[in-house]
Amino acid sequence: MKQSEELTIFSGQFSLERLPKIQKNKLRAWDAADELILTYLHEQKLLSNLINPVLLVNDAFGALAIALHEIERHSWSDSLLSHQATTENLQRNNIQAENYQPVQSIDPLPATYDLVLIKIPKTLALLEYQLSQLKPHISVNTTIIAAGMSKHIHTSTLNYFEKIIGATTTSLATKKARLIYSQHNQQAAAKIGYPKTIIDEALDLQLSNHANVFSKDSLDIGARFMIEQMQQYLPEQRNCQHIIDLGCGNGVLGIIAKRLQPQAHISFIDESYMAIDSAKTNFNQNIQSDQNRSDASFLTNDCLEKWNNKADLILCNPPFHQAHSIGDQIAWKMFRQSKDQLNKGGELWIIGNRHLAYHSKLKRLFGNCQTLASNKKFVVLKAY
Repeated sequence: MKQSEELTIFSGQFSLERLPKIQKNKLRAWDAADELILTYLHEQKLLSNLINPVLLVNDAFGALAIALHEIERHSWSDSLLSHQATTENLQRNNIQAENYQPVQSIDPLPATYDLVLIKIPKTLALLEYQLSQLKPHISVNTTIIAAGMSKHIHTSTLNYFEKIIGATTTSLATKKARLIYSQHNQQAAAKIGYPKTIIDEALDLQLSNHANVFSKDSLDIGARFMIEQMQQYLPEQRNCQHIIDLGCGNGVLGIIAKRLQPQAHISFIDESYMAIDSAKTNFNQNIQSDQNRSDASFLTNDCLEKWNNKADLILCNPPFHQAHSIGDQIAWKMFRQSKDQLNKGGELWIIGNRHLAYHSKLKRLFGNCQTLASNKKFVVLKAY
């Protein structure tokens, strides 16, 4: 396991670690954009004489919260892992947490703010939503600074700040990172259409998707291909009593599973607060029976961490990235934990991109892995 690394900044030296904890992880718990924004705050003396809490937005693993530990700060994120990582890194550095308050993405902001620090998220829809929700909690006296790697800051990124917050400029690039400065303009406004409703007539589904839900504008083609195989093979399955939709997103796989195996309890699990909220809404509006609607659970969780409720079937459309970093480390954590949480005779069904070559590794992990279907882009596998 890779040891934590040291972030050296004006307020001290801090040991930071990413979550999930993955063997041979070469990525740090912060990036040059974190360092740039912290250096700018110190050089411009923006941390003195603050009356209200500082708002940190999308602070991935707590680098900002730890470096600014001497002031009151709220951390607003859609990621349970981000909040957990911050808490663990506070403890790792023996920093008391009384000045730190995590805020879930689906909850209203609890204060007004004089200083707002934003890490640019991967999903521009999430940025649009966050800026619109932020607007009532700032004033012309609020300092708003965003930071990101230069390759992730586009004209469309700046347009959202201009449209929703007000006049926006950027810094020069430093170590391939850049700052965005935005000035509150009371007249600036934008109509925000989130959660977004989509209707899939072929599957008789009406889905409500939050801004950070994957493929929020339509049912993604991977999930649709998986559903085709579920419709073909799942009715032949012995009666499942417990099915897990792991990394559930908007919950569509679990919803279809409930229709095909109505006696089963469905557990929806995701680390995104918006995903779980969307899954709960979608399950309730697409499952007609009151009794069936009550036969489901929804959990914001780090994969199957600290989970001890075994299942007969686990459905998984695993991620191949974490924010801007690409990799299959989270997918393999899901697969390993699934093996431990299946009942005897239980199965893990996954939908994945063909190029990720899951088949051979799943066969080594489980002992058996069968291809249910494949096309030019995707493969549906059953491991048991």
